[in-house]
Amino acid sequence: MTRQVIEYAGIPVGIVIPHNGSLKFIAVKFHVHELDGQLFASPSDVSRAIRKLMLGSGGSIPLAPRDQRESQG
Repeated sequence: MTRQVIEYAGIPVGIVIPHNGSLKFIAVKFHVHELDGQLFASPSDVSRAIRKLMLGSGGSIPLAPRDQRESQG
């Protein structure tokens, strides 16, 4: 594995990359930045940590306005 996208509620929030036998999380959304750089044993461990973090902070990641999303895709 070179990298894997990690999603929360269908929204990409970061990637994991191999790092010295573990997986290093790289955040791409501000809402999960607290986990940026942390090491995990598996992608499911990352997902659990994100879910725990998000549930403690209200649990949602705002989407860009619809017209902005359509112009990006």
